[in-house]
This record gives sequence, structure tokens and C-alpha cells, in this order.
Amino acid sequence: MSEIHYINSKPINLPGIQEVITHNKLLELSNESIHKIKKCRKYLDDKMSENTAPIYGINTGFGALYNVKIASSNLTSLQENLVMSHACGTGERVPQGIVKLMLLLKIQSLSYGYSGAQLATVNRLIDFYNNDVVPVIYTQGSLGASGDLAPLAHLALPLIGKGEVYYKDEIISGKDLLDRFKWNKIELQSKEGLALLNGTQFMSAYGVWILQKAFKLSYLADLIGALSLDAFDGRVEPFHMLIHLVRPHNGQLKTAHRIKEFLHGSEILSQEKKHVQDPYSFRCMPQVHGASKDTLDFVKKTIETEINSVTDNPNIFIEEDVIISGGNFHGQPLALALDYLSIALAEFGNISERRTFQLVSGLRGLPSFLVSNPGLNSGFMIPQYTAASIVSQNKQLANPASTDSIVSSNGQEDHVSMGANSATKAKKVVDNVETILAIELLNASQALSFRKPLKSSDFLESFVNMFREDVSFVEEDRVLHHDIVKAIAFIQNLTIDKEELYH
Repeated sequence: MSEIHYINSKPINLPGIQEVITHNKLLELSNESIHKIKKCRKYLDDKMSENTAPIYGINTGFGALYNVKIASSNLTSLQENLVMSHACGTGERVPQGIVKLMLLLKIQSLSYGYSGAQLATVNRLIDFYNNDVVPVIYTQGSLGASGDLAPLAHLALPLIGKGEVYYKDEIISGKDLLDRFKWNKIELQSKEGLALLNGTQFMSAYGVWILQKAFKLSYLADLIGALSLDAFDGRVEPFHMLIHLVRPHNGQLKTAHRIKEFLHGSEILSQEKKHVQDPYSFRCMPQVHGASKDTLDFVKKTIETEINSVTDNPNIFIEEDVIISGGNFHGQPLALALDYLSIALAEFGNISERRTFQLVSGLRGLPSFLVSNPGLNSGFMIPQYTAASIVSQNKQLANPASTDSIVSSNGQEDHVSMGANSATKAKKVVDNVETILAIELLNASQALSFRKPLKSSDFLESFVNMFREDVSFVEEDRVLHHDIVKAIAFIQNLTIDKEELYH
């Protein structure tokens, strides 16, 4: 029997979302959420029946058409037209895992009872999630200002029998979906189009997805960096806690402690050293990795605040008997955070590639390019090129999107966040970092073999032995593309305790 995750007013966080995904939990509204949704919808219906004054987005046009009053008989058509006209996404398809996160986050936001959505609408979104019905959404089209309008329009289209969805390994139309499940289309009521389309769930879902991967890669950057340090015959003194206690940034302290733990008991580390210092890419791992860790923590706080918020417009406040049009859909907090995240992630890759460069340089008793017969064999010369090219791409991607703004909606929406572009860029960066670290792991494990008969720590030796089950030692030249692909898969398949990741 499947586990249930109940949607309620308790804050959700990254570990909680990861648990929902990992255990394939089904979603269900709590009684509290059902009450809030129904109460808000009834309030809005009562308000509409007794009030003929224009209320933005409820009985008016949208954006620059805010001053056009819509007759009551056309309110359903108004909402459906909104969803259809805003479905202007283009570019690549959004990964299905991120779309499922969008569904979860949209359901969560609507459940608070400030948006006016029908219970039937929210329950249909839950049906999508629980039945692995995943709307087809595109990466391009959102300005991250009036919410993620285009992506969320594509998310909403199947509610009215439009658009496309992934279902059972095929793409089918929204109409076919309704036929297969014998569902009636949702008759959108006043305000529901905006409740569905206004919101930051595209940016937020990307943020959640990227952060889950980023925290894992932060851990692996320390682990693979420690392996490289030992393979390079590095020194342990830069990780002494006295150094870090007099500059006590949290990430720096955590990195130094973690790397020392990884290296504990290494025969290589404890042997007498001929060199007094190591290059910064080894010696300054606590400072560089640590600064990126502190950035991850900042972004995590921002994202977790956002996913526990109401981000559509206007907002309905029943107790105060007021409907207020504001700007909670504006993505600026996410745009800045995601740009910051891209920079921090790019630095994990930047310093990793420098360690790879040092390992292949023929220094400290290691053969040039980490192969026994250099010259006849090029060895690990070109994987460093590959890492360098990806690092360079990350530097380009780390340029902020949030510093740009283009006026839209005939001047009504005159400042936009471009947070959706920040989000899609950040995903490319985190995927790139995974590859860069995989290349470092390939190099570090190869280099460590040349330190025999001395051994690294039990922990690192065990880690390398696991890796060797997938990627063998390189005796002579072969197609290293395959090794890089296997190294990436090895990293992706590693399971790390969430206590290690988030604390």
C-alpha cells in the first residue's frame, strides 16, 4: 500500500520533498486544507453574487487589459481563454521530474485558501500527480514576473482537455487524457485562471530540483577533493580546526571537518612531505567549498520560504473581508537566489578542474597524464580539456539573468525578474558540475593507484573500490568517453544520507 503525504499548513522543506519523491508517496488533501479551499471559494462566489464592481482578474481582463469589465456570463470563457492564450512556451521540454514538483508546489500553494480555486480543480491536480500524468511544459516563455505564466498555462491546459501530457511512456492530448480516465473537464470559475497561472512554481520547482542535486554535489566535492589531495600527496595542516575557528564561517568549518574525517588514517597523508605547501585548489578547499556551501544554505532558506507561500494574485482574505491585488507573483527573490546559486555551483567546478590539472601535470612522483607509458599513450590529457571546456561554459552561464528586465504587457509589467532564465541556467550549471566532478574522480582514482603500496584512508579506499567496480584502472589508451559516462552514472547512483546533506 502506498504511503500518503497529506497537504496541510505545516511547512514543507527540501528533506521532506525528497522523502515524498524517494518513497513515491501519493498526495491527499488534509481536512484542514479541504476546509480552507471550500471556505475561500464560497466567500468569492458570495462576493461575486452581491458585488458588480470590477475586481482585477476576477471580472476584468488581465495585464494591460485590467480596465475591461467582463460580464458574469463570460467568466468561465474568460478563465479558459486566459489559460489557452498564455500557453506560449517554446524550447526544450521541462524534465518530467521537475514538472511533478511543479504540480506538488502548485497544489501546496492553492491549499492555503487565499487563491479561490475550486476543490475540484485542486483534486484534479492531485489526480495528475498520483497517476503520473505529467503535463508537457517548455523551458522558454516565462519572464518570472506575473508568475511563470507560460509554463503554468501548459500545466493547467489538461484540466480543460487541452495541451499534452506524458502518460505511460507516451505523449497524449489533453482530450485523450480525459477520455482514458473518464474525467469531465474542469469548468474553471472566476479567478481560477489567475490562481493557476500566477505563481512561481516553475522557478521554485527548478530551485528544489537543483538544490537537491547541489547538496549532494557539495558533499561529493569534499569527498573527491579529499581523494585528489591524497593522490597528490597533499598536506593535512590546512584542515586543522584551529585555523578555521578563527575564521568561523559555517561552510568553511564543515568542509574542513569533513575532509579531515575522510582522510583519517591515511598512510599517504602521514608520510613525511618534501613540499611545504599545496596549491590553493587543495589547500583552500575549506574556504572555497565552504563559501559555496554557505550560498546553498542561503538559497535553501529562500526556496523553502517561497514554496510555503501564496504567490498568485489577487489574494483573498476572508477574515478581513478584502480581496487585494498585489505582486506576490514577482520572482525577484528567486531570480537573485538562483543566480547566486549558479555562481556558487560554478566555483565547485572551477576548483575541481584545477585539481584535475595538477594531477595530470607530472608532479610529485605522478607520471605525466597519469599513464605508465606517456608519449605512446596520451592517458588523461584530454579529460582535463573536457573539464576545462565545461568550466568555461559554466562561467558564461553564471552571468546573472536577474540584472535584465524587458517591459511587457504594454508597459503595465515594466519590471520583470527573468527568474525563469536564472532557473534553467542554474540547472545546466549543476549538471555540468556533476560531469566535472566525475572527471576529477576518474583522475584521482587513477592517480591514487600510483601511490601503492601506501594506502589512503579506509573510507577513501573503500570508495575507490566501489568506483573500480564500474570503471577499471587505465593501463593504456582507450575511449575515455565511456569512462566519463560511467563515472557520471556512478555519482548519480550514489545514495547519501540526507542528514549528511542538509546538516
